[in-house]
Amino acid sequence: MPLEVTGSSLRTSMFINGEWQQANSGKMIPVFDPSNGERIASVPDADVADIDRAVESASLTFRSTSWKSMPPAARERILLRLADLIEKHGEELAALETRNNGKLIAYSRMFEVGAGTQWLRYMAGWATKISGSTLDLSLPLPPTVRTSAFTRRIPVGVVGAIIPWNFPLLMAVWKIAPALACGNTVVLKPAEETPLTALRLAELAVEAGLPAGALNVVTGRGETA
Repeated sequence: MPLEVTGSSLRTSMFINGEWQQANSGKMIPVFDPSNGERIASVPDADVADIDRAVESASLTFRSTSWKSMPPAARERILLRLADLIEKHGEELAALETRNNGKLIAYSRMFEVGAGTQWLRYMAGWATKISGSTLDLSLPLPPTVRTSAFTRRIPVGVVGAIIPWNFPLLMAVWKIAPALACGNTVVLKPAEETPLTALRLAELAVEAGLPAGALNVVTGRGETA
């Protein structure tokens, strides 16, 4: 018997600026259970205009909200809450992954949920440990003055993340966790065959306290999106 996936976990729209949205074209991509060929969902078939919309959302959030300037410990707490939510909904996420990807449920529990949660907690801790360097310079002039220089690591802006089909949830966490911990915003594009856990991840991220637009998930084909 196929694993049951509740309606609440089947998100079939893109997640842009904290809202569920459809592709401008209205086109959809069917999503299948590879174990039996059953069509279990359809997701938007995004194109250039939809990607632009997601990037603009991420860019606006980066420029106008406190995510990048939030105290590192506050970013850490939000990412740790997300890890807790993934763990809390672990069985739901594992079942969703197995239905969509076809891997054994034990692997979904162990790698997608278990390892994904562990990685997210590890990267959350880096939010408070990103540091630069202070250097004592050897400038020749003037001879009686000593000078120093420092480097400071700052967020770069919008990060585009593309993930394959084989470990969809785990690799989504691999991509978004370090980018978000550093104060960047993200546009995530999962593989068109396995987008369902990435969409659920975005919903849990907002529940954890991530600002709208900090994590956007767009679905679409590699050659267009």
